[in-house]
Amino acid sequence: MPAPVAKLDAQQLLREVNQASGAGLEFVGPAGGGEVGAAFVRWPDGRDGVLTRGFGSLAELRRTAEVLEAARRGGLPVPQYQLLADLPDGVGVVQERLPGRPPETVDRALLESMIALTDHFTGLAPDLPVPSMYLLESGPGFCLHESLQRYDDRTRRLLDRIHEVGRDEPSDMTGDDLVHLDFHTGNVLTEAGQITGIVDWDGIGRGDRLFALVTLRFDAHVRLPDADLTWYDELLENTLNPAVLRLYWAHMSLRQVDWSIRHHTPSATTHWLDLAETRMR
Repeated sequence: MPAPVAKLDAQQLLREVNQASGAGLEFVGPAGGGEVGAAFVRWPDGRDGVLTRGFGSLAELRRTAEVLEAARRGGLPVPQYQLLADLPDGVGVVQERLPGRPPETVDRALLESMIALTDHFTGLAPDLPVPSMYLLESGPGFCLHESLQRYDDRTRRLLDRIHEVGRDEPSDMTGDDLVHLDFHTGNVLTEAGQITGIVDWDGIGRGDRLFALVTLRFDAHVRLPDADLTWYDELLENTLNPAVLRLYWAHMSLRQVDWSIRHHTPSATTHWLDLAETRMR
């Protein structure tokens, strides 16, 4: 079975970043949430930041920083990249620490606020690459086909269906919108009932802002397990072309089932399979 993604050793990363950049950052504490990890740090002048290990090359992360700066100027609550440190085994990223906290309550009002925010992603990423859906080959540390192939008959059937979707058209996103590939309720910050930040921009690309609606629907499956989400499913069906919805659903099914096999429990894998199969039979 493919190995899980390693958790971040934040203090070691901080030492590497300080050595490479001379930034003099101070460790404040681990940042809650997330599957791989982040840490809160402080600059010598008292500014707070969030330290992560960036995915991609230094050039790619600089491009991400430029796109997010344009989004900031357009009024989106996204973080400024304060430092990119080129390290022997990757890039250390220090981002602005935005106000607010992850939402304590996830409900329809929060989902609707997040859906409304995606309107502001329109046309913001003409120069970014289009992210792969990875339906015909494994992704770089996620969307691994091997996990589903080896797990059981049910996941193998799902993988066969994912391959079928990958061979159909459309096989990729289209458009010039800014795409946050992991747009879920754990990646927003709120204060007094308002969204104050959208974080975790490691997954960024050019394509269709409506992809975020499918990502958020998968998140709602686990955050609101007892809620009636008929209204959300009707929204997807009324907003997205059926072939496009099938494409996005196949990607999220692959992503969530693979990740649960490698990082979570068999019951979590069953939970994701139940959702995946509602549109992947």
